[in-house]
Amino acid sequence: MHNLPRLPCYLNGEYTVLPEAKVSVMDRGFIFGDGVYEAIPVYAGQPFRFAHHMARLERSLQETRIPQPHSTAQWQEIALNLIAAYAYSTGDSTQNTDQFVYLQVTRGVAMRDHVMPQGITPTVFAMTNAMKPPTAQQRADGVACVTAEDFRWEKAHIKSTSLLGAVMARQTSFEAGAVETVMFRKGCLSEAAASNVWVIKHGVVTGPPKDHLVLEGIRYGLIEEICQAADIPFVLRPIAKSEVLDADELLLSSATKEVLPITTLDGQPVGNGRPGPIYQALYEGYQRIKAQSAASATH
Repeated sequence: MHNLPRLPCYLNGEYTVLPEAKVSVMDRGFIFGDGVYEAIPVYAGQPFRFAHHMARLERSLQETRIPQPHSTAQWQEIALNLIAAYAYSTGDSTQNTDQFVYLQVTRGVAMRDHVMPQGITPTVFAMTNAMKPPTAQQRADGVACVTAEDFRWEKAHIKSTSLLGAVMARQTSFEAGAVETVMFRKGCLSEAAASNVWVIKHGVVTGPPKDHLVLEGIRYGLIEEICQAADIPFVLRPIAKSEVLDADELLLSSATKEVLPITTLDGQPVGNGRPGPIYQALYEGYQRIKAQSAASATH
């Protein structure tokens, strides 16, 4: 605990710093992983696609039957307070440092019982930290990934704090010296340990359908918007593993990666082994939308 940086956080109505924040050992988030979360990118001091993250948080809370503890306006106030506190604590008065705001809601504190207890107060935690984006070399050269069978539960559409499956999947790629683990369920692409995966063939961007086997990343809608603006065909449908292995380009997307090219999969080159033109178009479109979002927030 003493190694934690003294970064600002929020816990159950109080602002404090990470080493001072404490929850009960009987919190169901600690005992069961019984909670949900969101991680929201922050550019130039402004949360990015905040309303989209709030909509997904609401979906996760409804699916898990955890009461919504705050209104969207209250969540926004918490996020903006933490962003400002981070800038103050780090001396980054210009807010040039990209951050992410992490929001977590657990069912609350109760004696251990698998049955969902009624009438308890959810535990609300939030923090912010500097974002660690891909390096310039990773963007220039692309990254290596490995494949694995998707052994996680079948409610991947819930952004749950129960992340042991994702932790184990990500460890597989880490130990292989790779950036991500691309997973398949019954021969079809699902997603990566902490990213969505996109397949490009003949100029068409294809992703797995939005269902209970895939977390609908906020970038699902964002990439579709970028594709529409750039006249790039965009399709969601089941994708066979053979299609992934035969792709012209493969991409990862997430809050921290934004969009990132996979150029090696299981030690074999993807396409010509270099980031491709669709990646370049999506990355440039992503940066334009970020800039537009920051500009509109400051006016």
